[in-house]
Amino acid sequence: MPDWMPLLLQGAWLTVQITFFGALVAIVLAVAGALGRLSPWRFLRWFSIAYIELFRGTSLLVQLFWLFFVLPLPPFNVSLSPYVVGILGLGLHIGAYGAEVMRGAILSVPRAQHEACIALNMGRGRRFFRIILPQALLAAIGPGTNLLIELLKNTSLVSLITLADLTFRARQIEQATFETVTVFGLVMLLYFAMAQCINAAMRLLERRLARGRLKGGMS
Repeated sequence: MPDWMPLLLQGAWLTVQITFFGALVAIVLAVAGALGRLSPWRFLRWFSIAYIELFRGTSLLVQLFWLFFVLPLPPFNVSLSPYVVGILGLGLHIGAYGAEVMRGAILSVPRAQHEACIALNMGRGRRFFRIILPQALLAAIGPGTNLLIELLKNTSLVSLITLADLTFRARQIEQATFETVTVFGLVMLLYFAMAQCINAAMRLLERRLARGRLKGGMS
């Protein structure tokens, strides 16, 4: 094992953390944004549309720079650590795309499901979390997996706001050792391995949701 391998693995571990917490933020914002788009209240609809279009229509790199370099300046005066900026920036960006995925998934649930819940006198909240959301999540698994892998790949940009992620460490090591092929070959393998872990986790989630839906249909 090369002497610099532990340093590269430290960067990979930071990438895993940012991917995980960024994904949590993105999932929450995706569901919230989708519900906002579908809300009967005009203010929520327009707020959700503004969020989605702003973060889909601008560069992630510019968004990260805004959060890291612009927010600490007047009149905002909000200073965030690079770690928080990385998680928040990635979550906001991918969450905007995910909101449209979730909106389409929610709308894909057959109208008969809604009518059956109303006939059973189920409350709106229970209807959504017990019946609608599980089916919507199942429909969103495919495109959602793509977005999570995109989030993983986009973590390479956090090196530009001083975070020592996998890409940052790879550049450090390459500049010190000039082992370009070896270093970036390993980096590609590490990113590929992390992407396959996301794929495996989402396939497992898909099977569990499908099993739960089958049991619900049988009962």
